[in-house]
Amino acid sequence: MTASILTVDDSSTLRMAIRIALNGAGYDVSEAVDGLDGLNKAKAAKFDMIIADRPMPSHLSVRG
Repeated sequence: MTASILTVDDSSTLRMAIRIALNGAGYDVSEAVDGLDGLNKAKAAKFDMIIADRPMPSHLSVRG
């Protein structure tokens, strides 16, 4: 079974680079354009890993 990864980043260039690298390593990659999109996609499907950019538009109140 192929691991599925959700990438969440407002930079289309960075999402593309991550997708190319992870697809090349055999992972199934889904993309979200901002935090709200990422949350909706994470609720709709099961992912083995989520890679998220922290400071981006439409991010939820996540503090660390």
